[in-house]
Amino acid sequence: MSFVSKLKTVGIKTLAPAVFYGVVGIILLTLLPLANFPPHIALTGILSIITAYGILKKRFWALWLVVAVFAVATTLSLYTLSIVGFTNWIVGTSMIVYAVLTWLVTLYIVLKRKPSEA
Repeated sequence: MSFVSKLKTVGIKTLAPAVFYGVVGIILLTLLPLANFPPHIALTGILSIITAYGILKKRFWALWLVVAVFAVATTLSLYTLSIVGFTNWIVGTSMIVYAVLTWLVTLYIVLKRKPSEA
């Protein structure tokens, strides 16, 4: 069975977390030139794309990457929010949305995991 035909049979609830992490990874990598190429943004973007792949292919290590991205994304967004505050409301709002969506997607993936999976 080809990859495209597998995507057609997958529901939106299964595909949404992979799309979230993939889009976030692409956005973070796209923002690198605007932020003067900080390595933590690049690593978070690459880790998010790898997490999207792991979720999409249902790899056993995907849950560990989701937890790692959860910790990194929470730290990154809350630190940025504490530094920038609401002096730049676009950055502040986007960091709040990023943190909340990361928490919700992580909660969904952890609750969806079967007890037999490691």
